[in-house]
Amino acid sequence: MVQQRRRLIASLQAMPRDFDASPPHPAIVTPQLEAYPAPMLAAFSRRYVDVLASIYLYNEHRGYTSLDRVLEAVRAHCPDDPAFIAAVEKHRADEYKHYLMFRRYFEREGRMPLAVERTCGHIDHFIRIMFGQSIDELDTQAIIAQGALFEKLCRVIMLTEQRGMQQVEILLRSRQILRVPALKAIFKVIERDEPSHWRPYQDWLARNGCRQPRWWEKLIDLRIHRELMLVRLPALFLNWRMPRRTDWPEEAFGQSANLVASPH
Repeated sequence: MVQQRRRLIASLQAMPRDFDASPPHPAIVTPQLEAYPAPMLAAFSRRYVDVLASIYLYNEHRGYTSLDRVLEAVRAHCPDDPAFIAAVEKHRADEYKHYLMFRRYFEREGRMPLAVERTCGHIDHFIRIMFGQSIDELDTQAIIAQGALFEKLCRVIMLTEQRGMQQVEILLRSRQILRVPALKAIFKVIERDEPSHWRPYQDWLARNGCRQPRWWEKLIDLRIHRELMLVRLPALFLNWRMPRRTDWPEEAFGQSANLVASPH
């Protein structure tokens, strides 16, 4: 070890004083970069877009179907607040519209979305942590009857939608998304709609003297988001054997979907 250190010091001392420590000339680096041809990079980009759109399609479907139950609770818990009810109705309609836009995107691409499950659903994880149950297991009547549970639900939805708005702003700066006009147009629509999805819940909490989300609730939201971005999404990206859906989510639930024109 001592001899190795002495040889290293000697070699450094032998270097000319005008030695250039800058990176190698581009001509030397280029052959290494050419090991990743443009078709391969394009394939990775298409895979990323495919995974992302599949996750969004799942979450938008999960969103509007879950809001059916939220809307039931809001109508029963706040019968004298027509503005709040109307805002939640709009929220549900927007989520449904967003889902249809992603469905139309895949139809125009000529392929089905990847078979994404609840592990990639932000609201699924949040509800499970905060209520100890899945969305489908939530007791709507208990939420209606207990003010504390209703307030908690409002805070969860508020934080989830705020997180969604931040993520869309990031995606609209992504070169991968900007290269796909159809997805750029979809995310532009979502960006426009998002503020009206969390503000009604924030305003309702404020009007009724209820507390806003605390630091630990925001930390849970952040942890879920990081897990999805750093673990779930990369795992899905690398799972080339991931099957595609054979039907659309609303068909699996026995629903119908009247397609609307896409925003592009």
